[in-house]
Amino acid sequence: MLSRVLLGSWLAVVCVSAGDANPGPANDFPVATDARIEQAGEIIRLTVALSRPVSVSTSVMASPDRVIVDLPSVNFQMQPATGRNGAGFVSAFRFGLFTAERSRIIIDLAQPALVARAEMRNRRGGFGELVIELKRSSRVEFQAAANEASKNRPEAAMSPVEIVKPAGDTRQVVVIDPGHGGIDPGTVVASIAEKTVVLAFGMTLKESLEASGRYRILMTRDEDRFVPLGERVKIAREAGADLFISIHADSLTQAQDVRGATVYTGSERATDAEAARLAAKENQADTVAGLDSSEDTQDVAGILMDLAKRETRTFSSVFARNLVATLGGSVKMHKVPLRSAGFRVLSAPDVPSVLIELGYMSSPKDAELLNSAAWRTQAVAAVHAAVDGYFAQARPPAGKAAENRR
Repeated sequence: MLSRVLLGSWLAVVCVSAGDANPGPANDFPVATDARIEQAGEIIRLTVALSRPVSVSTSVMASPDRVIVDLPSVNFQMQPATGRNGAGFVSAFRFGLFTAERSRIIIDLAQPALVARAEMRNRRGGFGELVIELKRSSRVEFQAAANEASKNRPEAAMSPVEIVKPAGDTRQVVVIDPGHGGIDPGTVVASIAEKTVVLAFGMTLKESLEASGRYRILMTRDEDRFVPLGERVKIAREAGADLFISIHADSLTQAQDVRGATVYTGSERATDAEAARLAAKENQADTVAGLDSSEDTQDVAGILMDLAKRETRTFSSVFARNLVATLGGSVKMHKVPLRSAGFRVLSAPDVPSVLIELGYMSSPKDAELLNSAAWRTQAVAAVHAAVDGYFAQARPPAGKAAENRR
């Protein structure tokens, strides 16, 4: 079990990441300090305490059934575990930034329900209270409301990533992808959010690689915000990335003795049931954030693209094996450290891509290490060494992925 001191330090880190990952702008946001859900007869009521009133809009989505509550940007100063328990026909709720301009609360439904009331109430001292009341509905009523909402719901407008390569820059381009973020916390264990763990690791890896002067580094996110899976792939492709590294931390609630890092590559067929389970879980990130989940279609098809995919997967496998070897010399590895499955985030046909599961947050020992600055430094050094070793082997010139698409 995590010590009280260790857990306390984690909670401090999580609160900063979940509610104030960007201290400048976030200071101007309304602050949410508490949320509670309760049943009152046939009504389920969610109440959120806010530092000032905000505008609110609601809708519903099916498959799975949920209520979407859209708000302006809110600084959520609540524990990530808030909302894990529901009431009545509400199984759970979650919250976080959805875009730079919007926040979102998602209420997961065990049975169809519609919003009976959504409003702000004034409290003493100028504070506000957001009240969302839900009432059970028929499946027909719920589906009709979901269909109508889908016609008018705006998509997540992502902040454009500045991708400018200086003339004559021959450095390899590496894209680091900290998983989850914003409204999607990933795995949450003992108030520790996966999104916080992997962002800390990704930023440390970025600093290490940049310090060498050999690489140009792009982050799919460098703060606590949500980025759709397709957007992560798009960032890598538009940058002409030479390597894409996605970072995660898994959890197995029924097997706390399972621990260690694992490296995954993309493939249509999973190497085993565990790899398939994890890919299915990670591929639901868009659904978790309240987006319609649909497979991305490639903009290029045919024999040439098939050849590009084969070459890319070969390079991905080379890097993955190198990564397992270097990580294995520094950190505990899973008993099956190299696997593959159909991860959507690894779907770029022309960018070698891997996904690293740093460890299992459900393992007390792994959770302790994931919070250790010393362990993080050691693991980052191993990943850095693997990147160096990969590019020391035969590789196309920097930015070749972009040239292949012209």
